[in-house]
Amino acid sequence: MTDEIKNADILIVEDEVAIARLMEIHLQRAGYSVACCGNGHDAIALLESNAYKLMLLDRMIPGVRGLDLLRWLRKQETLRTMPVVMVTALSQTEERIRGLNEGADDYLPKPFEPDELVARVQALLRRSVHDRSVHEADSEIILDHDAMEAFVLGKRVDLRPLEFRLLQRLMKKPGKVRSREYLLDRVWGVNNFVEERTVDVTVKRLRKALAEYGLGESIMTVRGSGYRFVKTGS
Repeated sequence: MTDEIKNADILIVEDEVAIARLMEIHLQRAGYSVACCGNGHDAIALLESNAYKLMLLDRMIPGVRGLDLLRWLRKQETLRTMPVVMVTALSQTEERIRGLNEGADDYLPKPFEPDELVARVQALLRRSVHDRSVHEADSEIILDHDAMEAFVLGKRVDLRPLEFRLLQRLMKKPGKVRSREYLLDRVWGVNNFVEERTVDVTVKRLRKALAEYGLGESIMTVRGSGYRFVKTGS
């Protein structure tokens, strides 16, 4: 394995050589070091032996498919917090929402503008660094940002990555109403293909997870405005 692959910032998992090369060139111009592979099996081997900051993942790669690789990644203790941008020609809204719900941090449809790709990578890396530097704690809910885990009275809550980031965002300002538009921007990123109902679906799942600990009502709906987090100790 070359030093370039070992020390890379970004892993590109893309089986179309021309597209992988296009991404590699523009990311390198932006100052990032890049490693590439063309299938899911090679991606797993690289992820297990290297510390990448972000992964660009094609949905339709051979071997281990993109969504299966993403599910595997989110179960790995040392890899589950890695930002992932899914890049795919599947353009249906339902497919994109599925990818986000499985743990992708952003979704970039093919064909794409290279400048947009670089901008999304930069924004996602900035957001990742910021989120790890902030810690919120409620009287009963504690967030571990490095591990992307939530605990209630010492017990780990089973949350998907999007549910964790939604809770994280709401807990930053307890009592403050956050609109669906705001949450889409801050949790999902600027993606005009994601509908506001996606926020409602994720809130419903988050409430269900918290309800197992008697805290489902800590996420309140403000009719016509959005959602807010209510401190459990108040």
